[in-house]
Amino acid sequence: MKKINIIGGGLGGLVSAILLARRGLEVALFEKKQYPFHRVCGEYISNEVKDFLKREHLFPSDFELPEISQFLYSSTKGRTYEMSLDLGAFGVSRYYFDHFLAEKATSAGVKLHTGTTVQSIQYKEDYFEMIDNKGISHSSAYVIGAFGKRSIIDKKLQRSFLNKKSPYIGVKYHLKTDFPKDLIALHNFESGYCGISAIEDDRFNLCYLGNREILKKHGTIADMEENVLKKNPFLRDIFDNSEFLFEKPEVINAFSFAPKKAVDHHIFMVGDAAGLITPLCGNGMAMAIHSAKILSDILINEHERSKMETLYTQEWTRLFSKRLWVGRQTQKLFGKNSSEYVVTMMNKVPFIASKIMSNTHGQVF
Repeated sequence: MKKINIIGGGLGGLVSAILLARRGLEVALFEKKQYPFHRVCGEYISNEVKDFLKREHLFPSDFELPEISQFLYSSTKGRTYEMSLDLGAFGVSRYYFDHFLAEKATSAGVKLHTGTTVQSIQYKEDYFEMIDNKGISHSSAYVIGAFGKRSIIDKKLQRSFLNKKSPYIGVKYHLKTDFPKDLIALHNFESGYCGISAIEDDRFNLCYLGNREILKKHGTIADMEENVLKKNPFLRDIFDNSEFLFEKPEVINAFSFAPKKAVDHHIFMVGDAAGLITPLCGNGMAMAIHSAKILSDILINEHERSKMETLYTQEWTRLFSKRLWVGRQTQKLFGKNSSEYVVTMMNKVPFIASKIMSNTHGQVF
């Protein structure tokens, strides 16, 4: 029997664990936090994964989840462009969804090691040896890396993307506000952009990508929001007329959108560990789920490691590399004065906006 260790308990790690355990494989998953907990995330999931989640009984239907079908873009000065989303999406918090999937994983027979950090990993003659923060050793035939945007394992492996500049900061809130539940909005500000969309329980997710130098200039997140984000009239209205539900925001920094390898040091990477799509494309969650599915199919049906690694790399590249590239190129037009040009261009030539949308979204599978 194949024994598989998974590092990271986000969507990619949990979905991989569930699918593999259901097929009789021995699976252990290591997550440094205790469920449930919040993550910095846009919490918008493209409907490309909805049929799959329902087939696998992994769709979180305990709450009435908002269906998102419209998109609004605003420039730094508040000029707008609106369009319909081809596939649409649904909103759900990671606090709820990850916990829901963790319970599904336990029911499927996955051994969950929560509150556990993997400190080191070594590949030895066709098997892996991992050491956790308690000094306990864990061996397995295969390892899946689902450890998100940047982790201690990335540093241990000296992954090449770490050499690229990572000037970003991500900030997330949950709030109560007066906003359409069928709409996702993307509002630009100096050196960044902010998304808002509905999640469960009549709440909204507000998540933005900013620049660490801008934060350093203003000193605190609150001062940056007051002096930078609020220059966009839509963001000013949201910040001044909403009930913020966190005592303090969730924050992550120093992450990179540089290309990564889908298989690195013989570790199969899923989700953000394989490649981080720019938040403006809103599909990181869908890509994590889809990458978990294609990897699980390969691990279940193939037996030779080198063939598995080749197949996964090829399939991951076919499905996701173009989406990530388009996202990186499109991001260059956001969060600055060029956002004014983007609004003009989209309103004059709507086909361009539709093309960007189609090239950053996947197909139903």
